[in-house]
Amino acid sequence: MKTYVKIYGPPLMEALDELQNIAAKMPKVTHYHFMANYMPLPLPGPTVSGGPGSILPSPLTPKEVTERLISKSGHTLGEHDFFFEWKEDPSWDEMRELVSKIDKAFARLGCKYTLTTK
Repeated sequence: MKTYVKIYGPPLMEALDELQNIAAKMPKVTHYHFMANYMPLPLPGPTVSGGPGSILPSPLTPKEVTERLISKSGHTLGEHDFFFEWKEDPSWDEMRELVSKIDKAFARLGCKYTLTTK
């Protein structure tokens, strides 16, 4: 089962970053993907966090990144900007938790969104 997200309004890239952060912390989400036709997938490795000498190692191995980003069921984003693919069908409480996390993240950004789960 997948939950698709359509984002309305800027800042799109920051919204996608927030969705990726949410998905990475959800154990029942096995894969997630965004804007595959428009941008390269992030590569594992050091990331710069802002100041001089502030390079932090990536917490994920290349295999973990690939497994979490690329779905075995294929690319199905269509008109949506992002999807969460669930290992098992989510419960009502898990869906409410996901909506709550997205609401909180997007409230800071000023984005609106719609969800479609199928």
